[in-house]
Amino acid sequence: MLNYFARRLLTMVITLVVISALVFIIIQLPPGDYLTTQIAELESQGEMVDREKIEHLRQQYGLDRPPIEQYWDWVTGLVRGDLGFSFEHNLPVSDVVGDRLLLSLVLNFSTILFIYIVAFPIGVYSATHQYSWSDHGLTLLGFLGLATPNFLLALILMYLANVWFGTSVGSMMAEEFIGQPWTWGKAVSVAEHLAVPVFVIGTSGTAGMIRRLRANLLDELQKQYVVTGRAKGLPRGRLLVKYPLRMSLNPFIADIGSMLPQVVSGSVIVSAVMSLETTGPMLLTALQSQDTFLAGSFLMFLAMLTVIGMFLSDVLLALLDPRIRLGGGAGR
Repeated sequence: MLNYFARRLLTMVITLVVISALVFIIIQLPPGDYLTTQIAELESQGEMVDREKIEHLRQQYGLDRPPIEQYWDWVTGLVRGDLGFSFEHNLPVSDVVGDRLLLSLVLNFSTILFIYIVAFPIGVYSATHQYSWSDHGLTLLGFLGLATPNFLLALILMYLANVWFGTSVGSMMAEEFIGQPWTWGKAVSVAEHLAVPVFVIGTSGTAGMIRRLRANLLDELQKQYVVTGRAKGLPRGRLLVKYPLRMSLNPFIADIGSMLPQVVSGSVIVSAVMSLETTGPMLLTALQSQDTFLAGSFLMFLAMLTVIGMFLSDVLLALLDPRIRLGGGAGR
């Protein structure tokens, strides 16, 4: 087991290195850089641009150096915990991010917790009551959840809250706590405002998870060992929990790795629509303005979540299902 952990950790490091190179290349693909974009914007507004000052800034920020040197400085800074310098905000990235990264983590992990808590009992109930009226009703709700875009659901809830209750469901906290130090009141306000964005972001993921768990459990319930157990008179609940439910959890656990990036990427648009104080709107702005270090740090954060999620799913699968071999080949 220790060898398996060591191999997976080494794979994680190599994967993150490759992803960091791809992230930097993708950000550098558009022509020009942050200063070029700003010059074009100022000139389109009829303002004069001091070329000498621009060249000085380009040298100051290291934008005149070869891309490989810029990449090396950025990666070594990430290893040291230095996220780089945000050109647009004229501040270190760590100062710009501030509470937004913490709020993003709280929102995303709360959404994943919501997905699992809601999807598990509904998926099991739907599979064990196949073709009943409740199964058809849950299936309809699942299809609606899959078909409704998150941002559209956010707009609908914001409209209904404004029309019916005269209030706004946007933001992650009350206005008096925005930009203020963390206190118990601020934490309570964040917890109170979590419900709507978690529901909006987690709807499609919950619907998809229900469908997968239902399909896997139905497949297990139709296998011969279940039929034999029923013929022997085993209690229905014991027979369900002993093997079929356990075996059907494999894809349920494996989805941890893919769900993290899906939730984070889905929360970007929802955060912009609902004016949430997370990293989503800032990531969109950073990509549009080619703020290399700010955008790169966000994307690496997303990549790290993905890699960690895959590692957790692999470890949990190995512990859950003894049929999964941790070695490289099958023994004979």
